[in-house]
Amino acid sequence: MDKIKKGLGRGLSSLIGEVKVESEKNQLQISDLVPNKYQPRKIFDENNLIDLTNSIKERGMIQPIIVRKSNIGEGKFEIIAGERRWLAAQRAGLHNVPVVITKADDLKSLEFAIVENVQRHDLNPLEEAQGYKRLIDEFSYDQEKVSKFIGKSRSYITNSLRLLSLPEDVIKLIESQKLTAGHAKILVGLDNAGFVATKIIEKKLSVRQAENFVKIFKNRKKSSLTKDTNITALELSISNKIGLNVDIKNNKRNKGKISFEYKDLDQLNKIVEIIKSYY
Repeated sequence: MDKIKKGLGRGLSSLIGEVKVESEKNQLQISDLVPNKYQPRKIFDENNLIDLTNSIKERGMIQPIIVRKSNIGEGKFEIIAGERRWLAAQRAGLHNVPVVITKADDLKSLEFAIVENVQRHDLNPLEEAQGYKRLIDEFSYDQEKVSKFIGKSRSYITNSLRLLSLPEDVIKLIESQKLTAGHAKILVGLDNAGFVATKIIEKKLSVRQAENFVKIFKNRKKSSLTKDTNITALELSISNKIGLNVDIKNNKRNKGKISFEYKDLDQLNKIVEIIKSYY
């Protein structure tokens, strides 16, 4: 069993130890394997499949596929973990693949599939968080057990799960990769997360610029005066252009003042030069 564990993530190794293993090392024909009906991931990234296919062509199948006997046909085996490797092996032209045959029941099969998915490197942050939540909700894991199983810190798991509290419109932006994980973390807990998300995309803000944008909103919250969101967005736009903090005070009659914050003479001279260059 030790040899098998070396090729698997820590969580999968632990799960294998909880079920009976019929054969620690075996080879099965690719055509004898069928997909896992409990596979929580239905879409596999094409570029990653190409990379894995090329790797298998060069080095062969290093990590075994975990299977159990299927009830859909004699001599068929259902994939518990490793469907992506199975797909890539087909593309690579392999006829046989290494497998670990277990006697996992339906519940354990689903647990295998979830654990394998959350250990992958190409999951988007929401898929990852959803996997952790399923382990907690459906298998009575706590965050500490998830942390140990996956090999991530407890705070990492906590922050990941917080993404699921975001509004549905923001979650869709993350799923479509219009927002990164870094941007998503900034939006957690914001009352106006949807608005900020659209501004991040519209203005193509970096994570650091987005953090500054959020700070502006939080500072305005502390003030008794409410500022129009368009004015706040304009402040950020100017700030990003010149690299200095900007404050715009605008009343109902559209009268007010604009202030630039500088921290040394160089920054003051920069403001003066900008004004001079246009007047």
